[in-house]
Amino acid sequence: MKKAGVLGATGSVGQRFILLLSEHPDFELAAIGASKRSAGKRYVDACTWKQTDLMPQQVEDMIVSECVAEDFKDCDVVFSGLDADVAGTVEKEFVDAGLVVISNAKNYRRDPNVPLVVPIANSEHLEMVANREGGKGFNICISNCSTAGLVAPLKPLVDKFGPLKYVTTTTLQAISGAGFSPGVSGIDILDNIVPYISGEEDKIEWEAKKILGNLNAEGNGIDLDEDLVVSAQCNRVAVSDGHTECVSFKFKKEPAPSLDEIKSCLREYVCEAKKLNCHSAPEQAIHVLEQPDRPQPRLDRNRDAGYGVSVGRIRPDPIFDYKMVILSHNTIIGAAGSGILIAELLVAKNII
Repeated sequence: MKKAGVLGATGSVGQRFILLLSEHPDFELAAIGASKRSAGKRYVDACTWKQTDLMPQQVEDMIVSECVAEDFKDCDVVFSGLDADVAGTVEKEFVDAGLVVISNAKNYRRDPNVPLVVPIANSEHLEMVANREGGKGFNICISNCSTAGLVAPLKPLVDKFGPLKYVTTTTLQAISGAGFSPGVSGIDILDNIVPYISGEEDKIEWEAKKILGNLNAEGNGIDLDEDLVVSAQCNRVAVSDGHTECVSFKFKKEPAPSLDEIKSCLREYVCEAKKLNCHSAPEQAIHVLEQPDRPQPRLDRNRDAGYGVSVGRIRPDPIFDYKMVILSHNTIIGAAGSGILIAELLVAKNII
């Protein structure tokens, strides 16, 4: 069993990491870290628990450490739920100390030497760290939560039918994506839609190019699809969990594949994590729904325990080739769950 640590353990993403690790057959939670004001306290005393599941009993009496590499030296992998304002410095210290960090923060997503991975979509990008030179420490970034839902069905389409030329997405993002400190106030979101999420549109528009790109010839970097144009509009809506996206896309190659070919590609897609029998891998990575009013967050976000992505209303688009509605669980496949599945892939590939 591999030993795992969690940074930012008292925050919303850190709490989700802890939940997912609490009964995991491959990882033992060995260390938890948070800010100086929490360090030295029992986790139950340091943490304001916000998850719908109860705090796992085995973590209640664990003592919170500061986020320093020395306190995590025995960990095989460290999951980072740190805020971006501190993640950059802390994660660099951990990598320099020879630790493996899987981060939910944005700080290193654009680093050409750091894989940006949605594990049900572009797990082959993990070969970057397998082929790395130098010390054993390395960083892997989890994508933005909305990017994860967007690229999950697009990647198998690109792999089978060739690159895309244009992608547009309008997101309807759950309030859990904002965390709980400061989060979104009830007075702002009830009976309302907020048509702005700071930095979100830029993240989606750039991250999709890296994730939909290919490993370079040396296997140590990504050739970004610089010709791909992605346009995003992001909205916060009064949904607890589950990001919905209304997406249109156009292939470079003409004529485009048929509607039946698009649906068959998505239905038949099997992610590498499933092929490698990873514990958290979804039985069905992409669920194609034929009901005219699906997917819906309340009904579909928990497919395959939140690791599966639902796609509905796939139909021709009068401007591009096709349009569809995508739903993904933003705190599982869009955040902590992706980190857990990435770690499982690293184990399955004998990288850690």
